[in-house]
Parts: sequence; C-alpha cells; structure tokens
Amino acid sequence: MLKKQDVVVFDFDGTLSGGDSNVEFGKYCFRHSVRPWFYLPLMGIAAIARLFNPGGVWWRQNIRRFMTPDMVRRFARDFIKQHRRNRFGWARDQVAKEHADGRRVILISASPDYLLPQLVRDMKFDAVLCSRMDQNLPWKYEFLCWGKNKVMAMDEWAKENKIIPRVVRSYSDSRSDMPLMEIADDMVWVDRKTGLRKSS
Repeated sequence: MLKKQDVVVFDFDGTLSGGDSNVEFGKYCFRHSVRPWFYLPLMGIAAIARLFNPGGVWWRQNIRRFMTPDMVRRFARDFIKQHRRNRFGWARDQVAKEHADGRRVILISASPDYLLPQLVRDMKFDAVLCSRMDQNLPWKYEFLCWGKNKVMAMDEWAKENKIIPRVVRSYSDSRSDMPLMEIADDMVWVDRKTGLRKSS
C-alpha cells in the first residue's frame, strides 16, 4: 500500500545558488581549454534555435557539443569547489529546517548529473534528481530534467519509494518550473540575482 508523504521541492540554479551551474561550467571549460573555441559557429546556430524553441533539446546539446568525458574528469572537481561559493546564505539552513519538520526534501534541477550531486552533497537531500547525461557524450541528454519533466522525475522517484507525494512547498526562480510549482500548496519564488524571496 502506498503511503502519503509530505514533500518539499527545491530547484537549484537561481534558487539555492547564484548563476547557472551548466552555463558556468561551460565558461570554465572555455577558460581552461582551446577545444570549445572551435565550436563557436555551432554554438551561434544553437543560440538562434533557442529563440524559436526555448524548451528544445537540440540547441541545448549542440551549444555544449564541445564537452568530452576527459574535460568533465579534469575540470569538474575544481569547478564544483568554486561554484559552491555561489550558494545563497540561507539555503543550507532552510533545507535543514524543512527536513527537521518531518518532510522529505528533494532537489529537482536541469543541472547535469556530473555536477549537481557533488554541488549539494553536504545539504543532505532525500533525493537529488537532475538531468541524466550520456557518460561517453556528456553533451548529450538521456533525460532533460526541465519543465514538465521535473514532475515526471518526481513521480518516478515517488513510485520507487512507494509513496504518494503531497508537495507542501516548492522553491524556484523560473517560470519554466510552473508545472511543478502549480502542484505545490505553497509556491516560493526566489529572486535569482539576490537569493531573496519575491513578494509575489
């Protein structure tokens, strides 16, 4: 028999942390390798495609097509150390408070699986759900955890844990998270620049 469970959901980029970890890692690669520079024409085409299909996968993959397993292996660890400094001051305490109140606390983000779990390892989430990337082609999505796919990811997690989630509260900075925010009793919108809660 499935058990009902109160759940609190957090987004990561712009909600718990300043900046976008995926974008910032791309910039880090540009600073430490010549390879990404050869892909600038393709990235330009992908940027144009984004204007016509903001939720698309094609442009997301091709804007990062320079990424290789070796780049992830060599650069991710130091990048993660640096990017942790972007975390908003209230983030860890709020996650701990929600957890202490007896709720399951999960993180659902479009950030890739080679970055996000290590970025939040110290925050003790019950689950970290993120975009799953092809290990051999780390620019390629096996599952893009964005938009309505975030709800799908949560449903898969709930099924595996034999629970029926009641989303008590959901934290986000982006309207792309509306499918997840709309099923929450309380929507907490965060200003991605300041980390402060928006008044509306």
